[in-house]
Amino acid sequence: MNDFEEDITMPVSPMGQYFKSSVLSVSIISVLEFESPLDDSQAMALIKDVFLPINTRFSSIMIEDKNGIKRWKQVEMNINEHVKFPIFPTDTSLKFYDEYLDEYMTKISMETFPQDKPLWEMHMIKYPTCNAAGTVIFKLHHSLGDGYSLMGALFACLQRADDCSLPMNFPSSRAVESKGISSKLSQAVSLIFGSVFDFGWSLLKGNVIEDDQTPLRSGYEDVELRPITISNVTVSLDSIKEVKDKLKVSTNDVLVGIVFLGIRLYMEKMDNKSSKAETTALVLLNTRNIRGYKSVKDMLDTNSEAPWGNRLAFLHIPIPKLSNTSSWNPLEFVLKASKFIKRQRFSLAVPLMGLFLDLVKKIKGPEGAARYVYKTLKNSSLTISHMIGPVEQVALANNSIKSLYFMNVGLPQSLAITITSYMGYSRVSIGAEKGFIDGHQFKSCLENSFEVILKAARHAHCH
Repeated sequence: MNDFEEDITMPVSPMGQYFKSSVLSVSIISVLEFESPLDDSQAMALIKDVFLPINTRFSSIMIEDKNGIKRWKQVEMNINEHVKFPIFPTDTSLKFYDEYLDEYMTKISMETFPQDKPLWEMHMIKYPTCNAAGTVIFKLHHSLGDGYSLMGALFACLQRADDCSLPMNFPSSRAVESKGISSKLSQAVSLIFGSVFDFGWSLLKGNVIEDDQTPLRSGYEDVELRPITISNVTVSLDSIKEVKDKLKVSTNDVLVGIVFLGIRLYMEKMDNKSSKAETTALVLLNTRNIRGYKSVKDMLDTNSEAPWGNRLAFLHIPIPKLSNTSSWNPLEFVLKASKFIKRQRFSLAVPLMGLFLDLVKKIKGPEGAARYVYKTLKNSSLTISHMIGPVEQVALANNSIKSLYFMNVGLPQSLAITITSYMGYSRVSIGAEKGFIDGHQFKSCLENSFEVILKAARHAHCH
């Protein structure tokens, strides 16, 4: 009972409050594609016995106390109200089921959670598609935790498909670092100057400077309420590793470079002038100083080095422009992405921005800080976030998972990109404003970007 009393008074984290405010309501959709048809009873038992006990937030609602502070309050809940079984027309082709699933995901991405129920849902799609025999969609409100926390919770429900007694393995994302003295000195100097510049630039982007309107950014006032379509591009991690090893950068740098070049190719195709427009990506950074996932038990430990919650920062990364010359090098997109991300990852701008948001919260309250976060998102063109998944195949209730990916929804942007690695592949997912961004064309430009960068890396390797 004491634990229960504690949970009633547990305050919502500051970032959790910003993500669920009068101006913002951000959720994460996580999609699991299965090799064989789904069993309802096993899935329901898993929710009850494994998922809900992970964290009391999954059985809590957000309330305001008499001082106006948002807190988590545990409630009695009916699991059946959170697990949905959509009905599609039967006896149709896989292609039509793909379309029904796309429309269904568009619909649930726009829906808001009821205020009087815990902030998660599970949707079991029992129809085959071109990609899977069955699909499970988890929709979780971002106030429950960030991608690291929620993916950690998801992995707690899964086991390795080959042997459930063995632990899951995750790919290393360690980059090759230079150890030279001159390199360390220049890093220290650039840290100081870079931190000042980055912090000032982030303030301006959050308050004053907007990205240009382009084929990527409609600039509509209610863009977060507009429907989105979700499409995917799959790339081989072995190919990514070829580029990574050649350029001595991280896997994330290569993937972000591919996305950046794909964006510029799309902009040039849709409106030639826009390929030179000022365009900024917000790269979401996990601020825990750790690699790989901790167990849920470790995450919930108050002294944990990788605690549960929304431990993330936004890095403003300008998207390089396409060169007019015939000799431009596509690898520059990866190198520039690496340079910006590396500088900002170690920049003092990240903790300074955290302190600034705390100051805004003290002066203007959580809603004032939420408005600042909203404007920061709205003034840039897209967000990019990257989660690592297991190396081996995993299963949910003994049903092997073919592929998995996630998407952030409810952001005040026309485009969101998420990247998920699993079983030797990276899935680049595109959440695009419906009727504004041409998802098929964008997907084609991303595939082209990957091929061009891989070819350039191999060609550079020959010489």
